[in-house]
Amino acid sequence: MKLEKRIERIEEMERCLDASRAAVDRLEEAFEGYEAVQKDYKKLIDYYGSSRWLEDFEADEAGKLPAGLKRGVLSEDAVYDLLTDNHELAVRMMKVIAKALENRSL
Repeated sequence: MKLEKRIERIEEMERCLDASRAAVDRLEEAFEGYEAVQKDYKKLIDYYGSSRWLEDFEADEAGKLPAGLKRGVLSEDAVYDLLTDNHELAVRMMKVIAKALENRSL
């Protein structure tokens, strides 16, 4: 094998190593943040499906809440979109994990 081809291959594999290391590090950091908010996420989901949410929503509709109050949680769409995005992300992660396990790369 020619030395140039070997050097080329090693340099390419170094780029693969560097890119993969950086991606794994970023994913680990993001996953730690995701794990850290799971209690808050569960609390939000419990609230969204409760009578308290409905009471707060009705109070907002009746104009009983201060005008400057941030109330995205009462918009219906914001929480529903989060639930949907979270579910789709979980499915996507499962597919990536299954493929990695199948390819024995994990």
